[in-house]
Amino acid sequence: MNVETRRLRLRPVDATDVDALVFLDSDPEVMRFVSGGRPTPRAEISDWVIPRARAELRTGRGGMWIAIDQRYQAFLGWVLLRAPRHSQRSEMELSYRLCRETWGRGLATEAARAVVGLAFDELHTERVFASTTLRNSSSRRVMEKLGMRVSGVRAGGDLVDRQPAHGHGNRENLGELEYELLRHHWEALVMGADARRHQVLNLPA
Repeated sequence: MNVETRRLRLRPVDATDVDALVFLDSDPEVMRFVSGGRPTPRAEISDWVIPRARAELRTGRGGMWIAIDQRYQAFLGWVLLRAPRHSQRSEMELSYRLCRETWGRGLATEAARAVVGLAFDELHTERVFASTTLRNSSSRRVMEKLGMRVSGVRAGGDLVDRQPAHGHGNRENLGELEYELLRHHWEALVMGADARRHQVLNLPA
């Protein structure tokens, strides 16, 4: 399932992407909030990351899409949806990772918004969530631009606090902030964007 946005082409990951993914994960700045700057081993990418993502795409449980620059056809990174294995809810986890050279241009938001639309419109999920550390302000801005709201705090992979973090305090020490976007919020955002476009198109010349 390919997706095109204004600046990006998103296509499912395949075995030919190993080198690009290894290159991406070899940048300590890219991996700073993922692994403390440590690169992902090549074998892990080729034998686990890619096969798992392709299996999830085949079964309708998400997938990983490679982000390609529409103009220059260059690899920019990836965006991912994944259904939690043990969750009883209709939900998908959102992740994204882009090359450092692309940062600050809104490309992560553009790619993430496209696959969030897939999650709600094609995969019919009711909730999309994502996690990041309090210090990762860039990732939090992406989530907030998507309309996501803080829904809790995760520690060791488990949700330990379901209260919205109005004042974050020392929550960074507990683990990661979890953000969520519910279907009805997404639909309201889409309807609002459509209404604004309609108004612009109908402005007098």
